[in-house]
Amino acid sequence: MTKYNFHHYIDRQNTDSMKWGMTKNLFGSEDVLPMWVADMDFEAPPEVIEALRKRMNHGIFGYSYVPSSAGEAMRDWLSKRHGWNIDLSWILYSPGVVPAIGMAIQALTKPGDKVLVQSPVYTPFFNMIKNNNRVVVNMPLEIKDNKFHINMRDFEDKLKQGVKLFLLCNPHNPGGRVWTEKELRKMAELCLKFNVVIVSDEIHSDLIFKPNKHIPLASMDNRFAGQTITFMAPSKTFNLAGLQASAVIIPDERLRRAFQAVQIRLGITSINPFGAIGLETAYRYGEEWLEELLQYLYENVLICKEFIEKEIPGISVMMPDATYLIWLDCRKLGLSDKEIWNALIKKGKLGLEPGPKYGPGGEGFLRMNIGCSRNVLFEGLNRLKKAFS
Repeated sequence: MTKYNFHHYIDRQNTDSMKWGMTKNLFGSEDVLPMWVADMDFEAPPEVIEALRKRMNHGIFGYSYVPSSAGEAMRDWLSKRHGWNIDLSWILYSPGVVPAIGMAIQALTKPGDKVLVQSPVYTPFFNMIKNNNRVVVNMPLEIKDNKFHINMRDFEDKLKQGVKLFLLCNPHNPGGRVWTEKELRKMAELCLKFNVVIVSDEIHSDLIFKPNKHIPLASMDNRFAGQTITFMAPSKTFNLAGLQASAVIIPDERLRRAFQAVQIRLGITSINPFGAIGLETAYRYGEEWLEELLQYLYENVLICKEFIEKEIPGISVMMPDATYLIWLDCRKLGLSDKEIWNALIKKGKLGLEPGPKYGPGGEGFLRMNIGCSRNVLFEGLNRLKKAFS
C-alpha cells in the first residue's frame, strides 16, 4: 500500500510556473500541454512543506547563513545512498547548478580555453561555455542497442586538443543513461593523463531505476577526487527547483579556493533560508517519499514505452536508466525537425523539447517529461499520437 498519492493532479496555473504559465509565450498557444522543462508536477515531501511552513510562520526573514546541519544532512545522504563519504569542508553552495557551472568555468579556465562536452547534452552546458568566451569541443555520443555510449578513442582524441575542462552529465540528460564504473574510470584516467579538470553534473543522481546504480565519479579514487568538482541538489529529486539550492562538492583545496574566489568576486556565496531548509529536510526525511516516487516514475516509463510501441510505430523510446525524462527517436517518421515541431505544436498541441536544442546528435529527437500524474501522461501520449497519426 502506498503512502503518497502521485496520481493526484494539482493545478499549477497562476503560480508563476515556467512550465505551465508560459505556454503561449513559448509555443504560441495556451492550449498546448506542457511536458518539457525538467520539473515534476508532484507536491514535495510533506516534511519539507511543513518545515518551510514553520519557518514562514516565524515571520522574520533577515539575513541568514546555511547551518552546518544542512551539510551534515547531505553528507549522511551521500554516504547512505551512494557510498560516498565526504567531509563537510568540501561543500560549497550555489543558487543552482547552472550558475555553478559558470563559476567553475571562470575559476578553472581562461577566455579562449577549450571545454569538452558530449552531445546531445543539457543545453546550458553549451550556453555557459560560450557565454564565458570559452570554446566548445564536442564529442558526440554513439547509440548502440538503443543506449548512449562513449567512444573512448574519440574521447581521448578530443582531450589531446588542449582541453582544460570536461563537463560530464551523469546521469545523462536527455538520454537517462547512468554511466558505469568502467566508463567513469576510463574517462577519469584519461582526464588525469591530460590534466583536465572534471566538472560532474550529478543533479539527477537520486532518480535511479533498479538495478542501475549511480557512482559519484569523485568517490571512486582519491586521484579522481582531486581532479573533480561535483554538483548535486535536491531540486530534481524532490521537486524543489524553485527554492534555488544546490551543493558544490570539491575535495581538493586548490580547486575549492579557486571556485570560492569566483563566488566572492560575484557576491554569490550562499543560498536563501528556504533553500537551505528544503535541502536539509529533504535529505533527512525524504527517502520514503523518493522510493515511492521512483516506483511511480518507472511505471510511467513502461506505460510510455508500451503506448508508443503500439500506437506510434514511427517513434521509439530510449529506455532510461534514470530520470523522468524520455528521449524519443522520431527519425523513422521521415520528417525534418521543423516538420516534427509543427506537427507536435499545431496538430498535437503538445509542448516537448526539440532534440536539436541538445546539440549535434539531437536531430530527429524529442525530450518528454513524464514526471506527472497518470492522467496527464495519457493525455500527453494521446496528443503525441494525434500529432503523428
